[in-house]
Amino acid sequence: MDDWTPFVSRAGFETAEILYTTASLSNNIIDNLLSIWSARLAPHNDSAPIADHHDLHTTIDAIELGHVPWRSYTARYNGLRPENGPAPEWMTTDYEVWYRDPREVIHNIFANPDLVDGFDYVPYREFENGKRRYSDLMSGDWAWNQCVCIPP
Repeated sequence: MDDWTPFVSRAGFETAEILYTTASLSNNIIDNLLSIWSARLAPHNDSAPIADHHDLHTTIDAIELGHVPWRSYTARYNGLRPENGPAPEWMTTDYEVWYRDPREVIHNIFANPDLVDGFDYVPYREFENGKRRYSDLMSGDWAWNQCVCIPP
């Protein structure tokens, strides 16, 4: 496979996977590591496959997910506030939350022909010594309930 779109190369994809998924690094640490990498490559007229955390997030966001659109909403804490003194900033701040509809994403995963032989999409319930065991999405109640409910 030579097409790593939207990443510039396999190195870019693997770097993103390590920085974002495996290590879950902060934006500052990502920027510092990529800056060091690019500085080492500069004498060779080269640079790291990802410029900084903005480039990383923009590239990840550009990954096609079967045309599942981004959606957003604003959330704000609405619980009790301190009676004495001002409320902490997090209690009064509006937070913008971006997401893709998980149901649509899962439908796209199931429809992906590249995953036909590598994905077990049958919900199951597993028990050990009479106690329920959860190991992945398909062992959970949500997946089970989706198969036994009637869609609207």
